[in-house]
Amino acid sequence: MKRQSWYILASLSIVILLVTSLSYMAFSAAMRVETQGRYSGVQNSVSAQLGGTLGRIEMSANNVFNEVEKRLSTPEAAINALESESDLNPDVRGYFAAFVPNFFPEKGTWFEPYVHHNDTTGYTVSQVGSARHDYTKSPWFIRARNIKMAFWSDPYFYYDGTNISGHYCTYVKPLYTLDGSLACVCGADITFEWLNTELERIVTRCRYTPQFSRFKFMRDFEFYAVVFYKDGTCLLHPSDKNITIKDEKVLKDIEEGRTGIIDMDIDGVPSRVFYGGIENLEWSLAIIAPISDLNKPFLYIGIGLALLALIGIIIVYFICRRINNA
Repeated sequence: MKRQSWYILASLSIVILLVTSLSYMAFSAAMRVETQGRYSGVQNSVSAQLGGTLGRIEMSANNVFNEVEKRLSTPEAAINALESESDLNPDVRGYFAAFVPNFFPEKGTWFEPYVHHNDTTGYTVSQVGSARHDYTKSPWFIRARNIKMAFWSDPYFYYDGTNISGHYCTYVKPLYTLDGSLACVCGADITFEWLNTELERIVTRCRYTPQFSRFKFMRDFEFYAVVFYKDGTCLLHPSDKNITIKDEKVLKDIEEGRTGIIDMDIDGVPSRVFYGGIENLEWSLAIIAPISDLNKPFLYIGIGLALLALIGIIIVYFICRRINNA
């Protein structure tokens, strides 16, 4: 080709590469915003649904506790109240009423009837209060007595050698007599095994909702959810994942319930973590997605634009040759 044709080819090639580069930069900027919005939206949705699940536990527990508060005349009446309302929510592991020492003189210092699921199909009533299990020194009992309002307890492991041993979190509420004296502290126990199953169900439902699953851009949406306690301890997570937060800023955000995004390696997999607090709880929920999955749109669009640029340059080359031969 003549020198003039080469100049034309070079100039048009530069224009093609410039347009392609600007197109990729514009797509990348829009895609980053879309990705952040999509996964932050999932984090908010899963967090709200998990909070709603716990809210339903609170509602059914309050119905049980209200019935107990009406029947503080005798130990038997209080136990009957727990038993009569226990089927309101089968997801609750058990309900208890931990009475202040000598509230019923005949029951002595420790009286804590516990109505809980047994290994078959019904409920079993146990008396779990004792010198060995002095609930009056438990953090949840002391806190309920001091703040005089309902709350979710810190996660804990309960062990007494029976089938009710396990990892729990408890919705706690103090109950009072007509003269305003503390009668007992009631609780509704849920297991972390059940709560983990609920979290997985919520995540699966969110993954396949039309609002989220449309416009996949070659992504597989391989995200999962974990829940952190305020001190950064991982409470809920997939069984095959091991998540440890070491970043001081993220730990501070989790403690204060703030939202944020951070990239970190999880079990050797570079991942992006979208986290934020759960309303009315001292917990934070994080949506974690492999960066390789998040980057698929950038990779494939980049390859596609590069091929288009190459094809464009080849076409210009043959046009220039044809003009030159003419």
